[in-house]
Amino acid sequence: MVIAWEWPVTASAWLSTTILTLITYNVLRIIYNLYFHPLSKVPGPVAWKASRLPFIRSLLRGTIVHDFERLHRQYGPILRIAPDEVTFAHEDAWRDIFQLRKDHPQFLKDLVWWKSQPGMPDSLLSAIDPKHHARIRGLLAPGFTPRALKEQEHTLHFYVNLLVERIRERVNETPESGAVIDVVPWFNFIAFDIFGDLGFGESFNCLQDSKYHPWIALLFNSVKAASYVAAARFYPIVERLLLMCIPPSLRKMQMDHYQQIVDKVDRRLNFELERPDIMSHVIRGTERRELPEGTLHTTFMVLTTAGSETTATALSGTLNYLVNNPNKLKNLTREIRGTFQQESDIDLDALRKLPYLNAVLNEGLRLCPPIPWVLPRRVPEGGDIVCGTWLPGGTPVSIQAYTMNRDPANFHSATSFVPERWLPDTRTDPESPFFHDRLQVVQPFSDGPRACLGQHLAWAEMRLILSKLLWVFDFEVVEDRKMRWEDLRTFLLVEKRPIEVRARLRDTASVA
Repeated sequence: MVIAWEWPVTASAWLSTTILTLITYNVLRIIYNLYFHPLSKVPGPVAWKASRLPFIRSLLRGTIVHDFERLHRQYGPILRIAPDEVTFAHEDAWRDIFQLRKDHPQFLKDLVWWKSQPGMPDSLLSAIDPKHHARIRGLLAPGFTPRALKEQEHTLHFYVNLLVERIRERVNETPESGAVIDVVPWFNFIAFDIFGDLGFGESFNCLQDSKYHPWIALLFNSVKAASYVAAARFYPIVERLLLMCIPPSLRKMQMDHYQQIVDKVDRRLNFELERPDIMSHVIRGTERRELPEGTLHTTFMVLTTAGSETTATALSGTLNYLVNNPNKLKNLTREIRGTFQQESDIDLDALRKLPYLNAVLNEGLRLCPPIPWVLPRRVPEGGDIVCGTWLPGGTPVSIQAYTMNRDPANFHSATSFVPERWLPDTRTDPESPFFHDRLQVVQPFSDGPRACLGQHLAWAEMRLILSKLLWVFDFEVVEDRKMRWEDLRTFLLVEKRPIEVRARLRDTASVA
């Protein structure tokens, strides 16, 4: 009787002690984070400095880049966004974090964001060790040079012409009123088809079939899930539980998704016919013998996304701004149609010299950065100085491209689409309102030894696709279906929503 009466009291006391201990621990931790942590003097909102939870909430809601922009405007270019993390909206951060500096150790990628999935080999993106990364990059680099691009130009023309033909078919169904087209899937179709051909020797056939390949559809459906995986990594117990809860069917789907790329890579490696694509340089590269086969597979899997989705994002955003700014669209259309007498005259060498085309694309990349938030690196052991602020070793640091690119301190009419700010005459005219614009803060392809390997290819695709579309079609906004880029959420990648425009076959007098 006595034992039966004492047990619940003991259990109750144990439970109360446990709860009190947890509360006391968290209160003390918050006090430490706010007043005694090495980052306590770095500006930031109290809630974000005290706990990781506001960051997690913002990440999972998809509002993180907009929240960062708002907080930077309030607290300045150096912002503490978690108890142990700092982000920067200052141009010097590109040099201090990403470039190799004499007498400064390299800032390595943060494993929370960059480590490979369980059971997957390292790829170009997930390789943390600089020497390992350099070996992978050295193998791939010859396939992305301007010289290699020249050999690949006919492949780009083939797919751009196919895109034009597919849109022409839809326009011809209603030639008088034109066709209302969501350009987002079409830009994704062509970007993935081009990389499929150049990377694997076989297209994903998105343009041919006018629909997403199942591999790509699954990729887009999993974008939000990637944010949840990243959030769980801040809490190892939660991450372990999450991994334990993944059903076998989902694991099989993931492996099937990976296996499709494995099969594509292996088929291309066994081609007997020589062709001037990215893989041809890999096959000839001496570094290939130094890399595990799995690294080649995972690298081409991530390159398929990195080399396609980002280009499609930039094109979607740029065309959206153009149709909402008809005078800018008219200026660009006049330049393209005035330069080329016929569509077949359009080539990459000539496009590189078109000042307004390049200004439009630079402005599109400024306002619609495909990577709005440059994911964290870690401060090297022993600490280092970033933008004049000393940070302890191990601190995650990142760069807010979206915030910097729209900062009135960097750009006149910072949130307006004004390609003229990029024209050479504007940049050298002291009377121009854009003379003091800090164009160098815009780094859409990152910087340093890990800068985007495929930036020459991306520029070629953007120039060629936009030019041929504007040579053939007249585009205009659909008033009741306007989309504001600022309303899009970010889940590591920019969430896609329809961008619907009206397309008609060109009116030869429209830009006279």
